[in-house]
Parts: sequence; C-alpha cells; structure tokens
Amino acid sequence: MATIRVWDPFVRTFHWTLALCFAVAWLSGEGPETLHNLAGYAAGALVLARVAWGFLGTGYARFSQFVRSPAAIADYLKSIAAGSERRFVGHNPAGGAMIVVLLAALAATALTGWMMTTDAFWGSTSLQRLHSALAHGVLLLVLAHLGGVALASLRHRENLVRAMVAGDKRAPGPGDVA
Repeated sequence: MATIRVWDPFVRTFHWTLALCFAVAWLSGEGPETLHNLAGYAAGALVLARVAWGFLGTGYARFSQFVRSPAAIADYLKSIAAGSERRFVGHNPAGGAMIVVLLAALAATALTGWMMTTDAFWGSTSLQRLHSALAHGVLLLVLAHLGGVALASLRHRENLVRAMVAGDKRAPGPGDVA
C-alpha cells in the first residue's frame, strides 16, 4: 500500500503537545495554580504558532487547504449521515471546521485565563465563569473531535491516530480528495 507524507513534524508535535497542555491545564484547574497557568500559557503560545503555520507551513497544514465554506461543511456532514462521504487525504471539511473552532476556543480560554491575572480583571467572577465555560466547551469539542476521528478511521479503514504520530497516510485512490 502506497503512502504519502501528510502531517509534517510541526503539525504532529503541535497536535500532541497541545493535547498534553490542555489535559494538564484541565486536570490542574482546581489544583496547583502555577502548573495550570504554565500549561495554559503554553497552549496559548502553541495556538499562535499553529495560526502562523496555517499561513506559512507545508501544503496540508495550510488553512487554504482545509478551511471550507459553510455550505461545503454542511454538504459533507449530510454525506456522513448518508454514509457516502469521500475520503480526504488532508482534513475533511468537518475536520477543518473543527480545527478552526478548537483554535478559536483554545485562544479564548488562554486569553481569559491570562486576563484573570491582570489588575483590571483580578478577582472577576464573571471572567472566571467565562473562562470555566470556555474550558468546558473545549473539552466537549475535544470529545467531538475524537468521535469524528474514530468515525473517519472506521469508515475509510485508516488509522488516523497512527497517521498523526507517523505523518503518513494512504495515498489517494479513486474518488479520494487529495
């Protein structure tokens, strides 16, 4: 079976490091404040780096490769429901939308976390509630992301977790979107 390199080292390192940072921040939310803050700042820095890489990076990492219109995303979701979705070598339209939403939600979570350390917002319960709601929202998005990865892996007979570790995926075949 022929394979091609899809996920570059930056994307793979970013992905797993961000997952670790979010897990640490989530699990330390009611615990060691220094650990929580460091994990949150690291996550925020990673998001900024990924946004830059979305414009400057390799082919499959670029936003122009996977950000689709709302109509294209809706059509793809309908094809999933019908069991007729095409295989995308890079991110499919739903996966691309999830990346954009996750990056935005993680950025907002990191920003509100940082804001709580400033004099202007120190002790603000409304900002604390917003930060907590955003973090819970990110957790829900992560769970939806994992479900989408599992579904796509099953439907297309492709281990997407392995692909995000190794960087390679099955080469495009007939009907696949390169």
